[in-house]
Amino acid sequence: MKDFIIEAENLSKKYRIVHLEGGFITLRDKIGGAISHPIALLKSLKHNTREDFWALRDINFSIEAGEIVGIIGGNGAGKSTLLKLLSRITPPSSGQVKITGRVASLLEVGTGFHPELTGRENVFLNGAILGMPKAEIVKKFDAIVEFAGVAKFLDTPVKRYSSGMYVRLAFSVAAHMDSDILFLDEVLAVGDAEFQQKCLDKMEEMIKNKNKTILFVSHNLPTIKSLCPRSILMEAGRIIADGQTEEVLEKYLEREKIKTIEELV
Repeated sequence: MKDFIIEAENLSKKYRIVHLEGGFITLRDKIGGAISHPIALLKSLKHNTREDFWALRDINFSIEAGEIVGIIGGNGAGKSTLLKLLSRITPPSSGQVKITGRVASLLEVGTGFHPELTGRENVFLNGAILGMPKAEIVKKFDAIVEFAGVAKFLDTPVKRYSSGMYVRLAFSVAAHMDSDILFLDEVLAVGDAEFQQKCLDKMEEMIKNKNKTILFVSHNLPTIKSLCPRSILMEAGRIIADGQTEEVLEKYLEREKIKTIEELV
């Protein structure tokens, strides 16, 4: 029997979307309308329609310890929503996730950072949010700062950081955490080419040492191909393909080609 570190069973996420009819209405318009035409205002509010949007629908997959899995798909496919559910940032509407081990995630630029605090203070804050004991952060502090390359700005509030500097520091904290699982969502899309290569080298080091299970969301297909032996293709909140990366990428490109032709016709 295989030892799975991540298991998703019938995982679904539903959002409620409200459509307002009659265009954009300001608060001032509502107050004025309530005073002059209260009945008309109540009638207009009744015309608002609600729609259930399934960001994820019946997702099932299992991942073994040490696997490096790419998650690909077009915008709105449900990739980021999936990582948020796996990271416990938002609960599923139905289904369940079973995770064994310590998790670190880097899902958005600046997640877990306080803009008014300095880079130094945010290393300790972000590390604590990820579950790192203070003693571990202190021990790895110099390595984190050196990897991020922001020593010169370490005592500057991060609200003055560029998005690239945010990612440098956030990725460095997550990469140096002694976690079993690492979730990464398009983090290599921000920052200069030199740091992106540095991140790739660090990920390859983790892969070589087999000390982390990594789920990597990216639109960079060459990177997915070079790093991930296995990939999952998502579309409209469902899994379309799950298997060897070359085969999944081929299917993805075929589907994108068909979509392009249909749009042109």
